[in-house]
Amino acid sequence: MALLLGYDIGSSSIKASLLEAETGKVLGAAQQPENELEIGAIRKGWAEQQPTVWWNNVKSATRQLKAEAQFDAGDVKAIGIAYQMHGLGLVGQNKQVLRPAIIWCDSRAVKTGEKAARDIGEEKCLKSLLNLPGNFTASKLRWVMENEPDVYSKIHKIMLPGDYIAMKMTGLKTTTASGLSEGIMWDFVADEMADFVLENYSIGRELIAQIVPTFSVQGALNAAAAAELGLKAGTKLTYRAGDQPNNALSLGVLEPGQAAVTAGTSGVVYGISNKKNYDLRSRVNIFVHVNHSRHKPRYGVLLCVNGTGILNSWLKHNFVGGHRDSLTYDHMNELASQGPVGSDGLVILPYGNGAERTLENCNIGASVHGLDFNIHKKSHFLRAAQEGIVFALNYGVEIMRQRPMELKTVRAGYANMFLSQLFSQAFATVTGCVVELYNTDGSQGAARGAGIGAGIYTGPDDAFVGVKPIKTIAPDEKQTLAYQEAYNRWQDILKCELERSEMK
Repeated sequence: MALLLGYDIGSSSIKASLLEAETGKVLGAAQQPENELEIGAIRKGWAEQQPTVWWNNVKSATRQLKAEAQFDAGDVKAIGIAYQMHGLGLVGQNKQVLRPAIIWCDSRAVKTGEKAARDIGEEKCLKSLLNLPGNFTASKLRWVMENEPDVYSKIHKIMLPGDYIAMKMTGLKTTTASGLSEGIMWDFVADEMADFVLENYSIGRELIAQIVPTFSVQGALNAAAAAELGLKAGTKLTYRAGDQPNNALSLGVLEPGQAAVTAGTSGVVYGISNKKNYDLRSRVNIFVHVNHSRHKPRYGVLLCVNGTGILNSWLKHNFVGGHRDSLTYDHMNELASQGPVGSDGLVILPYGNGAERTLENCNIGASVHGLDFNIHKKSHFLRAAQEGIVFALNYGVEIMRQRPMELKTVRAGYANMFLSQLFSQAFATVTGCVVELYNTDGSQGAARGAGIGAGIYTGPDDAFVGVKPIKTIAPDEKQTLAYQEAYNRWQDILKCELERSEMK
């Protein structure tokens, strides 16, 4: 029996899935820790996590999976890794972690990226990078250079979160072209590393790890890692991708016109294009997709809202009750559905998780508007939160459509915010998209990617064996007008908040 093992290194948890390669059947799934991972924020706008915590939870998730699935480690033929994008991990010569990783929702390098855009020239950045340098990995590294020179002097290689886990497994320091593009270090014109970005930041090319193909034998489990994981030494690592490209892969979103959406800690719509149609204000971003090649270009067009599931999580832990009487997410969704469309005028802006790209890297924070003590109840508040997230995503979808990009049908995993019927229906109705929900997730996608990289599958079509839609949600025409009125109200408030932010 050939088994495939996939890991998803998220900022909230580490997930692992074990698949039977021939049938695509999920034999087991695990998630660690039981509670969500902490994100360190010692200053406003900062967000850090310890890479060693990721690795410890990879080990815990693997032990949980082994206990539940009772599989023979020798049957695992390939391992794949998906990971939270844009993070900056730093390791020394001996693979030691030099400081906590600066993760995707950290905003400290916004000004650094803005200066680089001016120095390089916005036209050059947009044509060659399809993005502005922004608050991405390269800018975060420059921030370390300027603010923590002692740490910077000890760096041997920079590591995206997936690169770090791959290094712990194989002992090799490697990265991918897709990974470099998410750090804004990939030249789309030359189809190679963007040396002009490194030169502008005075970053030595020697700090960049060796580039390996997304689907390839990227190394094998060494004896130490195998012992820690309870797996077999020599098991091949054959796939690695950021969480959004990987989520698209898991849903079969690989060709122009297709799109995937997620609503976990952050919310993302990720569409595929074969054209370099960048946004002039870099409010949506373009990266190298997993199946990109020089002769058959495939680009992932990504819009991101940082404050999505994290808003729902915040409400769960701080609003709907104390530890003992706290509602479950299912109960929260049920309660939210009792409120009317538009939440009787209550509006929530969900931007409480760092600078937002769709807002041109403004960090306006989350806020509540129109609260009436005589009208609004808990159900209104919970509904306004879900509607606010949908409206923020639609605000980005409208930007994507200006590129132009046609979005009629989107695919999503039946997980996180899409477990809410209210959220799913609101998203379909507000965006005008048919939503197809699949019973898959990032760790399953990583396992399928591993099967492609190992040659067990001849290609993506074979890899999607066993993946079927479980629910399809069409826009509700009866609610379209009410949602449009609510969205217009939400936009008016957003405009006021952005103007107020500019005045500060």
